[in-house]
Order: sequence, then structure tokens, then C-alpha cells
Amino acid sequence: MQKITKSQLALRNGQDKEEIWVAFEGKVYDMSNSRLWRDGKHYQHWAGQDLTPEMKDAPHTAFVFDKFDPIGELED
Repeated sequence: MQKITKSQLALRNGQDKEEIWVAFEGKVYDMSNSRLWRDGKHYQHWAGQDLTPEMKDAPHTAFVFDKFDPIGELED
């Protein structure tokens, strides 16, 4: 699996580049085809970042990521 830097992730925010990527627990997911991530936003969350610390405030569990295949691993 490819390594993705935080800088590469940050550019995939739906604004700077068309791709919409988010990270969760060390894995990077492409949310570009999700209707819930239009324009790189999902409610109060923004693409291009690690959402791990924000999951505690989400109205759903981490199982939501099971619907998506990871495209890479986030480098430290």
C-alpha cells in the first residue's frame, strides 16, 4: 500500500485538487465518489486531514469506513 504524507493528504481537500481524501487510524480513504463529501465537506468535517480525533464527536461509529477501501497509509 502506498505511503501518503500529510502534505499530500492536505491537497486532496476537494478545493485544491478534485480528489477528496481523509485519513482515519493511519489509513487514507478516497471519498471522492461519496455524495456525503461534496466539495470536501461533510457536516462540520473537512477533507484533507486525519479525522481520527474527530470520530468521538461523530453521530456514527468507525464502522462507516468499512464501506470504503483504503488507498494508502498515512506517514507519520
